[in-house]
Amino acid sequence: MKQFVINQNDAGQRVDKFLSKAVPSLPQALMYRYLRTKRIKLNRKRCEGSDRLAEGDVLELYINDEFFGGQPDPMDFLHTPADLNIVYEDAHILLVNKPAGLICHSDETEHRHTLINKILHYLYQKGDYRPEEENSFTPALCNRIDRNTSGIVIAAKIAPALRILSEKIRLREIKKSYKCIVLGRMEKPFGDLTAYLKKDSSANTVEITDHKTQDNLTIRTRYKVLAERDHLSLLEVELVTGRTHQIRAHMAYIGHPLLGDTKYGRVRQNQNTSLRYQALCSCKLEFKFETDAGELNYLKGKCFEIPPPDFEIDFYAGKL
Repeated sequence: MKQFVINQNDAGQRVDKFLSKAVPSLPQALMYRYLRTKRIKLNRKRCEGSDRLAEGDVLELYINDEFFGGQPDPMDFLHTPADLNIVYEDAHILLVNKPAGLICHSDETEHRHTLINKILHYLYQKGDYRPEEENSFTPALCNRIDRNTSGIVIAAKIAPALRILSEKIRLREIKKSYKCIVLGRMEKPFGDLTAYLKKDSSANTVEITDHKTQDNLTIRTRYKVLAERDHLSLLEVELVTGRTHQIRAHMAYIGHPLLGDTKYGRVRQNQNTSLRYQALCSCKLEFKFETDAGELNYLKGKCFEIPPPDFEIDFYAGKL
């Protein structure tokens, strides 16, 4: 028999959602069968997968030990250095300035050297994350930016913060502003662009069109020209919608690809620059809550901005 005592980070979840995280080796169909046959009990009573967990509840699993073995090493993050450029931190959240070249989560090319592993190691060193005391929660990123994009990323240190911020992002109550350098001079000093994006997951690319279909998504991108120099423009960009590669693909679609972008950019112009990555940085974050944010209400109205990225400094210095 395996017993889970529900803590603050587990509370509020459905029983089935909790079990899928706490016992990932347990097949879903078998989990529901065990719930029906009372081999999984909540506070010594029969429960349903839809029941909500409260702090202090006890969940008992009368199932084979084989379902608790063979799980990933929860301490694997210790192999990743904990060096971070911290923008802001409190008991609930962490804002980090991610450097270009660092991936947010592991993928098929990189397993350990990720932003989330750096954050887990940092929180573990501080004593803010104790894996041995957690049943289903691990501190997590609330938003992501591309490997070769720099800038602010939000991490939730506790489960309630993750739930609240995920909802605020969905409601577009967190405003993200970027700076980028694009090829050419914009036709207007500012604009609100609308198009439609279709993602190709197998190729890790997106396609932009000017017409809506059943399988593409509406995107909106606002921009303002900050400065122009030779054949380049420095822009401030706001993501009204947040889609994969939105800024990079949308700017390329209107004829102004980002400098240094090897996926959507122009090879000849990129060969003439010293940039190692695309000139794109998530530079400012504003918590523009319009609805209740619970224990995160104190963030309402707060704005965080990082120093100018290197490509902006080089732009004004005429080095690009």
